Amino acid sequence: MSRRDLLKAASCLGLMLGGGGLLAGALVRPSRAGLPEPLRDARYWVSASADQVRCLACHTAADGVTGSRYEHTQAIVQCQLCAQNCVLKENERGRCRARMNVAGRLKTLVYGRPISVHVDPIEKKPLYHFLPGAAAFSLASAGCPLSCRFCQNWEISQARPEDFPGPFIPPEKVAEAARQREALVVAYTYNEPTVFTEYLIDIARAGRPKGLRNVMISCGFMNPAPLGELLTVLDAIKIDLKGYSPDFYRRVCGARLEPVLASIRKVAKSGVHLEIVNLVVPTLNDSKKMLTDLAAWVMGEAGPDVPVHFTRFHPDYQMRNLPPTPVDTLERAYDLARTAGLHYPYVGNVPGHPGNNTHCPNCGKTVIARTGFFVTENHILQGRCAFCRTPIAGVWS
Repeated sequence: MSRRDLLKAASCLGLMLGGGGLLAGALVRPSRAGLPEPLRDARYWVSASADQVRCLACHTAADGVTGSRYEHTQAIVQCQLCAQNCVLKENERGRCRARMNVAGRLKTLVYGRPISVHVDPIEKKPLYHFLPGAAAFSLASAGCPLSCRFCQNWEISQARPEDFPGPFIPPEKVAEAARQREALVVAYTYNEPTVFTEYLIDIARAGRPKGLRNVMISCGFMNPAPLGELLTVLDAIKIDLKGYSPDFYRRVCGARLEPVLASIRKVAKSGVHLEIVNLVVPTLNDSKKMLTDLAAWVMGEAGPDVPVHFTRFHPDYQMRNLPPTPVDTLERAYDLARTAGLHYPYVGNVPGHPGNNTHCPNCGKTVIARTGFFVTENHILQGRCAFCRTPIAGVWS
């Protein structure tokens, strides 16, 4: 989502959700007015004072443990939502800035407070094998557990919730707004939706009776239990596999690779539709070895039918010094993925490139042609190639 799109979305948000222009000017001059009250309890956390806590997991006898308990002078909690597993003293926030220890209880600061809402084509997510051409009612909150130096949505992902004041929007109202806009899909996107898991789940459950599908555009950096619950309400998830390198994740994203790989494995086994994006950043994750290893890992762990988008980097945030990804680098990644056995690699963020189209893995003909984010031809009939009748992996109706 570009800054221009973000500002446009902010101006439209009040009309779309009946908020009376609730974000007018907020993105240009963020408010520091404070947090809304009352704050809701978050899920997926544990208190140091809880009965089930094993203090010896963190402390030794030298710390003054009595029996199995350590007497804390503050009401410390650990957030167990994402793989940062932040341990928070009172009034401290997690790395995501969206969850806070308030008097010994973990609170979500973003429930019911979307800061950006827009209707996008599903192809923009990108999801190429999920209801082609569908309109996706897309929303975001502030915050993200990662700190990617190339983030294109850093204005919201690296922000605090109070930077974007606005009224409370109940989940049912979001679902109703999506139906009024004739969207088939609600997409949780732009920032990392894991930080508003509680809100996401409630919106998804409110939308199901209205026939809405739910998709999550994620970094995949969550713990297994929250991901397991999310998979009960999601129809599709796109995960960013930012680079097949622990060092890249640590230095460039402030995170770890293994939790992302674990999330991809779990989704691939769940039956929920999965697509993967690799943003190819010049000099950082574009080596032949890294691209080859990434394709081989996806092939071995997720299978040949998972679409993998090799997407062009554009200079942004803290990496304005690097050039856009050369197209031939993306084409090399595409070819390496094909060689590894992946059926549906893509060249992303290069409008008009043939690598943006879907090809039948059997006859090789174009079954979906795209121009930018728009479908111009669709030759999939009942989930099969219209030319040779080979099944095409995806959700088509």
